[in-house]
Amino acid sequence: MRLKEKYQKEIVPALKKELSVKNSMLVPRVTKVTLNVGFGRHYKEKDYIADVEKGLHEMTGQKPVMNKAKKSISAFKIREGQVIGAKVTLRGNRMYDFIEKLVNITFPRVRDFRGITTTGIDENGNMTVGFKEHVSFPEIKVEEINNIFGLEVSLTTNTKNRESGLMLFQKLGFPFKKEDK
Repeated sequence: MRLKEKYQKEIVPALKKELSVKNSMLVPRVTKVTLNVGFGRHYKEKDYIADVEKGLHEMTGQKPVMNKAKKSISAFKIREGQVIGAKVTLRGNRMYDFIEKLVNITFPRVRDFRGITTTGIDENGNMTVGFKEHVSFPEIKVEEINNIFGLEVSLTTNTKNRESGLMLFQKLGFPFKKEDK
């Protein structure tokens, strides 16, 4: 069963019951997934930027949007309008496919992975996960890459508090660390 079908058939009724919500439109759901890469000190290297663009395209199936600096910062040698990062925003079916791939394939492939900490969920129920290397994604062929880059994956929800966001991510199958008490 695909994640979207599982969400509609199993997770929504379970969350309605647990959160005592009558309307299924009030049940927490993921609205978008954003992948973000900052170029850092490599912002002038054309091959690095091309590798990041190619890697994000392979991971998501969408062409990334290049982020430009809003103002000049002399200490970082950045000028206004200069490309300093790339991002991709996923919604709909691509979002659910990416979340399913993230939970079932990518997290188990991360080196020394012990689980996600619950501190990655903010007070609005949104979760952000950082990856030091993009090679844990299944579409990336290690033999073909020249530059390894880190990225940030942000999952935005429609929840109003942290607890319901945590409950949603647990139902979706995210591997959280077991907290010792």
